[in-house]
Amino acid sequence: MIIEVRTYQLRPGTLAEAEKRFGAALPIREKHSRLGAFWHTEVGALNQIIHVWQYDSFAQRAEVRAAAAQEEGWPPPIREFVVSQQSEVFVPAPFSPPLVPREIGPVFEIRRYTIAPGAMQGVMDRWATKVDERVKLSPLVGAWHSELGGLNKWVHIWAYKDAAERQRIRADAVARGLWPPGSGATGAILAQENMLVAPAAFSPIR
Repeated sequence: MIIEVRTYQLRPGTLAEAEKRFGAALPIREKHSRLGAFWHTEVGALNQIIHVWQYDSFAQRAEVRAAAAQEEGWPPPIREFVVSQQSEVFVPAPFSPPLVPREIGPVFEIRRYTIAPGAMQGVMDRWATKVDERVKLSPLVGAWHSELGGLNKWVHIWAYKDAAERQRIRADAVARGLWPPGSGATGAILAQENMLVAPAAFSPIR
């Protein structure tokens, strides 16, 4: 299984219309495969939309995208709004939950870490010992490592009811020794960044 994350940078003031057009065209695309999630940024790099797709393999991805491109009405008419596009492909960690429709937000934190070359397996092993307790505090949407795009990337996405809950849960997890799983202390993590995103009305995960 692979996860494709497509991030589009939009021109300021166009996000609402781009999201509307994407949602209107989505039923055409979903004849071929289902959308995993769709978010827009609230904190971090602004005016971005992020859509997430799940495939069984690279071969299935190629087949689905080729078939969708033949459909009238896909891709959605948003090119006039797009400044840049990025596609990344990830592989879920063994403990990553399935990418299925859930109402668990509406605030989602996307955390992206750059991991030292050769250290990814160790990071996942340390996570595996602690993640079961951490997800009791807030839902994990996904924990993925990069396969194509920027290499040695570790992406994890968490859901919260609001920003205050996020702050409370993160402080509680640290105070109780439940989190973080210790990868930073080993020197495995070279860089970290995060963003807060909100779901579109049509996002299956919201």
